[in-house]
Amino acid sequence: MHESTTVLLIEVGALMFLLGLLGRLSRRFGISPIPLYLLAGLAFGHGGLLPLNASEEFFSVGAEIGVILLLVLLGLEYSAAELVGNLRAAAPIGLLDAVLNALPGAAFALLLGWGWVAAVVLAGVTWVTSSGVVAKVLADLGRLGNRETPVVLSVLVMEDLAMALYLPLLTALLAGTGLLGGGIALGIAVLAVTVVLVVAIRFGGWISKAISARDPEALLLGIFGLTLLVAGVAAQLKVSAAVGAFLVGIAVSGPVAHHATRLLSPLRDIFAAVFFVFFGLTTDPAHLPPVLLPAIGLAVVTMATKTLTGYLAARRAGIAVRGRWRAGLALTPRGEFSIVIAGLAVATPGINPELGALATAYVLITVVVGPIIARLPDFEWFKALLQPRPTVVAPAPVRVAEAQGALTQHTPDATSQ
Repeated sequence: MHESTTVLLIEVGALMFLLGLLGRLSRRFGISPIPLYLLAGLAFGHGGLLPLNASEEFFSVGAEIGVILLLVLLGLEYSAAELVGNLRAAAPIGLLDAVLNALPGAAFALLLGWGWVAAVVLAGVTWVTSSGVVAKVLADLGRLGNRETPVVLSVLVMEDLAMALYLPLLTALLAGTGLLGGGIALGIAVLAVTVVLVVAIRFGGWISKAISARDPEALLLGIFGLTLLVAGVAAQLKVSAAVGAFLVGIAVSGPVAHHATRLLSPLRDIFAAVFFVFFGLTTDPAHLPPVLLPAIGLAVVTMATKTLTGYLAARRAGIAVRGRWRAGLALTPRGEFSIVIAGLAVATPGINPELGALATAYVLITVVVGPIIARLPDFEWFKALLQPRPTVVAPAPVRVAEAQGALTQHTPDATSQ
């Protein structure tokens, strides 16, 4: 065996084994493993404790596959009809979500003097909630059957659909194609999403029948191969590989989607971990201290605006006050999409390298703090704060003279007795 291959196997094997230990540690403490994966990447990346050189190309390709699998599994969770229904019902909340959570990121980048392209990037980083982290938090807290959970999911679906339009536009801007190129990319994305949704609604059953669910091996290879193929074609058309993968998931439905989810989930877990590690590998830890305070400030502002988004969405759906707080606080973590967006940017020449460090610190803060504050509505002291206080009505003042007069009138005369 070639020596470089031997070193590659050692590096990949050691790091993957470490990730397994970190995953167990995160579950032990009830937190998401994403921040631990990012920290592992920082420790073994450029400027880290022990840089891994032989396996960098492997992690680069694995990170691309990780993004694709994250998106196709997300698409498999929904049917085209469900997406269209959610789009109509949750459109006002989706617009409010974008305004409250994207604008702070854009304004922050402009205040730092990073330019309009970086503002568009940071707007996406602060906008999108981590579907994976939120799903885990809801499951861990036993809230999957709560009344506010469909509201939370509708916000996530709106953000996923928005990403199908945002990512092609961002890709065009990062490629330097200008406003015209961005408009063309956006038009292609809108057309692609529309065509896939129409085809999925009308012919989704036929597509699913064409992919047999009886043979697990054939199903796994077929879905995995089709996803990579469509993602590659989408990237070639400057649409976005992630969007192409998401649309493949949307097009598959029924039992095939269920079996594909079960088969692809282990692959997704492996390559998603690789993706988060690779983002840490490409971020120099020396860039983190200067952006730590800005990241904390940005996290405080945007976690508050995201909480407000969920609260208003739940109130619009008629949810009680405590349920509104549960919905809002559950939406605060950012994760995979934020890292995907920042990863696209840091690979582009001309983008301030501190943007990647800021995004890493920001995601670490929200992913660690988000699941913790999501538990607040379950504490008794928080419930007590939400209880309406009893209103004490003060007695009407009685004049002393009137009281004495009334007493004289109602007191029997001593001579009459």
